[in-house]
Amino acid sequence: MIKVELYSDREHAPVGFRVSGHTGVSGESVVCAAVSSACYMAANTITEILHIDAELSVADGYMRVTVSGDDIPKAEAILAGLRIHMEQLAEQYPDQIKLKFSEVHQ
Repeated sequence: MIKVELYSDREHAPVGFRVSGHTGVSGESVVCAAVSSACYMAANTITEILHIDAELSVADGYMRVTVSGDDIPKAEAILAGLRIHMEQLAEQYPDQIKLKFSEVHQ
């Protein structure tokens, strides 16, 4: 099971995400690859293209990315796109992806 937690601030602006877990055999799951690819693209766009100093943590089967302060509006479109993508994947694969929404206080 892949757990995807999407973070928003008090104004409901997207501020980050946390993804953990695997589905199936590591390296052989299309669902796992789809989630991983989307998350890496979002993280890399935020840090390498937009040059946002995001809080980033990555390990096997785990990624957490958060932005704060003046960087929130800069990353909003990327994180909103990731949210839509994760919602659609969770709808297609409800037995493999669990989606959660959380408000963070910054």
